[in-house]
Amino acid sequence: MAVSLLTNTAVTPTVAVNAQTGTTYTLVSSDAFKLVTASNTSAITVTVPASVFTTGQYIYVQAINTGVVTITGDGTSVITSTGATAALPKLKS
Repeated sequence: MAVSLLTNTAVTPTVAVNAQTGTTYTLVSSDAFKLVTASNTSAITVTVPASVFTTGQYIYVQAINTGVVTITGDGTSVITSTGATAALPKLKS
C-alpha cells in the first residue's frame, strides 16, 4: 500500500501486466514500465532488443512457474536484478 501525497489517503498502486507463457519472448517498447510475467515449466529466454528502450525506462520480469528465466541483452543494455536466486543472473549484458 502507498499513501497519496496529494490527499494523504491510502492508495493501491497498480502496474500493467504482460503475461507470457512461451519459452521465448522479445521485449517491445510497450513493455516499458510494465510487469512481464514468464510462466512455463521449461527454460524461458527474455531478450532485450537493441534501440527499443531509452534511459530511465524499466521493465519488471517475474518467473511465476518452475522454468528458469534468462534475460539476454544486445550488449548495450544494462540489465540488473534484485532478489534473484542463484539460478538467475545478477547482471548480464
